[in-house]
Amino acid sequence: MKKVIRLSVMLIALFCAFDTSFAAFPVLESPANADETTIIVTNDVDGQEAPQEATDSGEKSQLVALLLCLLVGPLGIHRFYLGYVGIGIIQLLTFGAFGIWTLIDLIMIITGDLKPKDGEYDKTL
Repeated sequence: MKKVIRLSVMLIALFCAFDTSFAAFPVLESPANADETTIIVTNDVDGQEAPQEATDSGEKSQLVALLLCLLVGPLGIHRFYLGYVGIGIIQLLTFGAFGIWTLIDLIMIITGDLKPKDGEYDKTL
């Protein structure tokens, strides 16, 4: 059991050391002046300009979710990555329901049924 825990800690440390772009929550940079809002101007069909507010969506890759599920699935890290923090905590505490939940999540990620909480994958398999 100690070897499994040691291996899991080492994998998490390696993942954290090499992947600096990961965040389970949206990270927004504040503008220099907090009163300013970024506006993107696009042309409407009629040729008139319609202002639209910029949205900053975190990119989620289906391949990253699959690799996380394969490597550290019982710890629920893939659920944190996809934005399901509550389920991730439950998987972490139950060790992925002893691997059964992890296997189900693996199949759901491969088939595309388990998607990020905020919508769709930006990069699919």
